[in-house]
Amino acid sequence: MIRVKKTRLIGGLIVIVIIVSGGLWMALRGASPTIDPGRIVAVERGDLAKSVVATGRIEPISKVEIKSKANGIVKELKVDVGARVTTGQVLVELDRDNLAARLREARAALGGTQASLTAAGAELEKNKVEAEGPDVPLARRNVERAERLMKDSLISQQQVEDARSLLDQAVNRQQTARAQLGVAQARVSQARAAVAAAQAALERAEEEFNNATIRSPIDGMVLARPVEIGSPVSSILNLGANGTLVMVLGDISRVYVRGNVDEADIGTVRMGQPARIKVETFRDKQFDGKITQISPMGTDKDNVISFEVKVSIDNSGGELLANMTANAEIILEQHKNTLIVPEAAVVYDSKRNASVDVVAPGSKTGKERRPIKVGVSNGTKTQVLSGLTEGQKVVLQ
Repeated sequence: MIRVKKTRLIGGLIVIVIIVSGGLWMALRGASPTIDPGRIVAVERGDLAKSVVATGRIEPISKVEIKSKANGIVKELKVDVGARVTTGQVLVELDRDNLAARLREARAALGGTQASLTAAGAELEKNKVEAEGPDVPLARRNVERAERLMKDSLISQQQVEDARSLLDQAVNRQQTARAQLGVAQARVSQARAAVAAAQAALERAEEEFNNATIRSPIDGMVLARPVEIGSPVSSILNLGANGTLVMVLGDISRVYVRGNVDEADIGTVRMGQPARIKVETFRDKQFDGKITQISPMGTDKDNVISFEVKVSIDNSGGELLANMTANAEIILEQHKNTLIVPEAAVVYDSKRNASVDVVAPGSKTGKERRPIKVGVSNGTKTQVLSGLTEGQKVVLQ
């Protein structure tokens, strides 16, 4: 009987120990929960910038499309794509045979008109002299002398008539010259106009001949050369904007990216703001630029308003090439040596109040929610103004 009671007492004690041990184990387990180490990060101090990204293409600050003022066939190409050129350097030579023939024709035509002008001038001077009638007074004196001599019976009537006939002829020549004087002057004017027209035609022919040599108007680089030797070239003087494109030149010592910024961010974009430019070709390199142009008028695409901005870049090294795709990160705000946490660690309530979960080993869940005051965010990291200290561990959500 006593042995049975002892057995029951021992069994009860064992149950109590098991229950107490289980409760203690459960308590300890709740006090030390497991948090994935990959979700724990430290509050750090560093630089943080708020920015927007404008995507576009690299374009040279100055770009010139070269078109010819002369018609012809490409005879020589002096430069290739990628070559650097200077102002006045010869780029292309067109075939000059046809242009040289036109030049000779224009010179011959000018010579003919000049000869015609000389002849017309001589004719005018002759008419001027005849219009003055220098032989009329002499013929009139001869008639008067003949009439006196006839009265004295020294000459015959026929001789008097001959003198009168010579006077009439001289008067007629004078009257005819006076009538022709206006015509001669008109012929001289016409000849002068013909000379001027021929001179202009010669100058055009000389210009076309000289335009067969196409020179660079700027210092830069050959960006494109769509023609080859033997290609026909049409003059912009004949076809205007449809003239043949011979080359595209650009000064790539300074380039720019033209991109769009959403209307929600354009209010914080200012002229001269710094920007960081990345291109696919140089993934590990960053180029510095600044805002040099902001469009005053937005564009609507798919009901989204954006504004065009131009970010200029110093490209004195020539690494950036035209039409490279580029992302220009425009720095709106920049804070040095500030507390930073990952954006993924921050929790916002319905009133946009921010908080984070701080690692707390002594707590039931191993972490505790702590309110913080945040500043700027770049979408990846967030500035912490108060509520945390450097080195504290926070949990990513």
